[in-house]
Amino acid sequence: MLEIKRATSDDLDQLTGCFNLYRGFYKQVSNELKCREFLSDRLVRNESVIFIVNSDEVMAGFVQLYPCFSSISLKRQWILNDLFVKEKFRRLGVAKMLLKQAGKFGKADLNCKGLTLKTGSYNFNAQKLYESMNWLKEVDYISYNLDE
Repeated sequence: MLEIKRATSDDLDQLTGCFNLYRGFYKQVSNELKCREFLSDRLVRNESVIFIVNSDEVMAGFVQLYPCFSSISLKRQWILNDLFVKEKFRRLGVAKMLLKQAGKFGKADLNCKGLTLKTGSYNFNAQKLYESMNWLKEVDYISYNLDE
């Protein structure tokens, strides 16, 4: 049975492993120690909101949201930065559960403009999922990045 909840420090062990797999999906070198430190900092400092889905006490996936602000609308906005489902749990509705929970969380925040996310132009499966759940593709703005 799939269950969703907000992650706490008690979930750090399983979350670390899942987060490390997520980073591996994006061709990052495995480093569970740094992943654990990163996630612990986010949770302890209340710098992100993480929802997890468990299947019989095994973590199936997670979504991580970061707060930001819109000067134009004078409201908070949430960035859906990370969404990952372990391979054996894909096509079971886990990603939809996580996206629905993220949306529900954003709507409960009365000072929230909405949620935003970016995905790779090559990630067609994710694009189809987002569009099927009424996320709108941005066409009015162009993103730029400055990397150090």
